[in-house]
Amino acid sequence: MGINIQRPVHIAPLVTYRITFGAMMLLSIIRFWLNGWITSLYVTPVFYFPLQGMDWIRPLGATGMHILFAVMAIAALLIMLGLFYRVAVVIFFFTFTYVELIDITNYLNHYYFISIISFLLIWVPANACYSLDVRLRLTAEKTMAPAWTIGIFRLQMVMVYFFAGLAKLGHDWLFEAMPMKIWLPAKSHLPVIGTLMYKEWVAYFFSWFGACYDLFIAFFLLFRKTRPVAYLFVLAFHLATAVFFPGIGMFPYVMIAGSLIFFSSDFHLRLLSYLPFFKKKQTGKAYTYLPYANKLILALLCIHFIFQLLLPFRYLLYPDKLFWTEEGFRFSWRVMLMEKSGNTFFYVKEPATGKTFEVNNREFLTPLQDKMMSTQPDMILQYAHYLAKVFAIRGVQQPEVYVESYVALNGRRSALYIDPAVNLAAQPYSWRHYQWILPYKEKHE
Repeated sequence: MGINIQRPVHIAPLVTYRITFGAMMLLSIIRFWLNGWITSLYVTPVFYFPLQGMDWIRPLGATGMHILFAVMAIAALLIMLGLFYRVAVVIFFFTFTYVELIDITNYLNHYYFISIISFLLIWVPANACYSLDVRLRLTAEKTMAPAWTIGIFRLQMVMVYFFAGLAKLGHDWLFEAMPMKIWLPAKSHLPVIGTLMYKEWVAYFFSWFGACYDLFIAFFLLFRKTRPVAYLFVLAFHLATAVFFPGIGMFPYVMIAGSLIFFSSDFHLRLLSYLPFFKKKQTGKAYTYLPYANKLILALLCIHFIFQLLLPFRYLLYPDKLFWTEEGFRFSWRVMLMEKSGNTFFYVKEPATGKTFEVNNREFLTPLQDKMMSTQPDMILQYAHYLAKVFAIRGVQQPEVYVESYVALNGRRSALYIDPAVNLAAQPYSWRHYQWILPYKEKHE
């Protein structure tokens, strides 16, 4: 029996999702602002690392960036309240994604996830019930909607969890308990369990439990009988993640709230009943799309999910070890899988005179940018191109840029990373494999 994605279902899960998403985003933006990260990440840097093909995206200066974040915060508030919803969610999607693309130094999987969710929210009537749009009669109240409007969020969650689980099925994670062996001892200060953080079996437990959790949790959430227990695991897993790895910010709470989408309409109606001004008696009318609009939106969403299905596997197009080259690493739900550190030294040479200048990275990069750049080849190349331009302006004729880079992966000894004989200023920035990345060799083990 096929699944009828057009059958009408209660809109309550969509309403809860809208409210929690808007609230989480508003809190995240306020937190970002209060910590001074707008200035430190988008105003202070001299140079930025845009995503390939997005070189035209630039920060807007101190005033412009703060205005942009204020607009984003207002949009998140309007999404939560369901006021001018469609305009607000479109604005949020574009402003958030714009900020995300300014500098890949700041790339995190959960930023990518938020962009995707805000994109999906554009196409659904999440304001058709329990919203200020309805209360102010800016839109008609509807309590039913096509099943696909809720199903697309469940499908996205399934894909995120499952691909995160697949990514953990590797030698380092399962058989070396890396990088958990490195990270957990740093949590030995925690009360009660702190002394366990040095135990090797604890690192293996975290690794194997994490892999099993990601692989199967979404499927247990899909079934009514297993859903309550599965959600307890969601709570335990993400709260533990928040305690052990506070650097990932609001993401555990976003996933805790987002996983509620798997629950039934009756469950969400009970949740909504605790909120003020909620009407227990509702219209029972269904939200309908115009036939051509329905087909167009579904076609767009099919393209989106095909893209989501294929993108995590693009690493197969590249040779060598993925965690070493990081070619095809981003946008593939590989979450917290490696501990990678590096030291990268740049030298600018003037061919005509033979003069060589050692670059002080602090002159051009923030500490965070320097750290992230030192282990990611595409960022190393971007920076090399930038240095060539800077030193050309400073009077160096036809500057060549060479790199001496050493990288350590998952506790192994540091190894030479980039071919020091290659002039990176002359190397193209492309999607192809970079031949100047030295191969990962077994001796690194």
